[in-house]
Amino acid sequence: MRRRLYFLLPDVESARHTADDLLLARVEDRHMHFLAKRGTDLGELHEASYLFKTDLLHGAGIGLMLGGIGGLILGAVIVAYPPEGMQPQLVAVLIAAVVGGILGAWMASMAAAAVPNSRLKAFHEDIERGKVLLMVDVPYGQVEQIREVVLSRHPEAVAGGLASRYPAFP
Repeated sequence: MRRRLYFLLPDVESARHTADDLLLARVEDRHMHFLAKRGTDLGELHEASYLFKTDLLHGAGIGLMLGGIGGLILGAVIVAYPPEGMQPQLVAVLIAAVVGGILGAWMASMAAAAVPNSRLKAFHEDIERGKVLLMVDVPYGQVEQIREVVLSRHPEAVAGGLASRYPAFP
């Protein structure tokens, strides 16, 4: 299991030096994600992907849950009050819940893809002012070590918190 650490850095040059220090601390490049103001050239730094920038995963989780509940209720209604000439079994409830969950996840993720990531809301103003957000995923046992590496070698960095890599839904 990994944890995600957030650090605000003043500029791209500081972000490059921080990435170099993290590479020396044996953090792989694929576990470092940088987010800057739109149009900022990050060079060789690993820019945060679409999944990091939007609320797509959060929306899909909420849609899965609500769609599953809606499908479960609809399936129960169909079994309790069957259409004329039909005798649906209890498996119809399960099928309706699965279909509702899939449709809910799909529709909610499509809507959430247009929304900025709610976990990054606290950093939005700083990013718009030109700062760079570093998100680094580290093994649970190395959280303090990596935090110490960044903050001791880069006093300009501001620790932005700690989050679980795999968020619980919703």
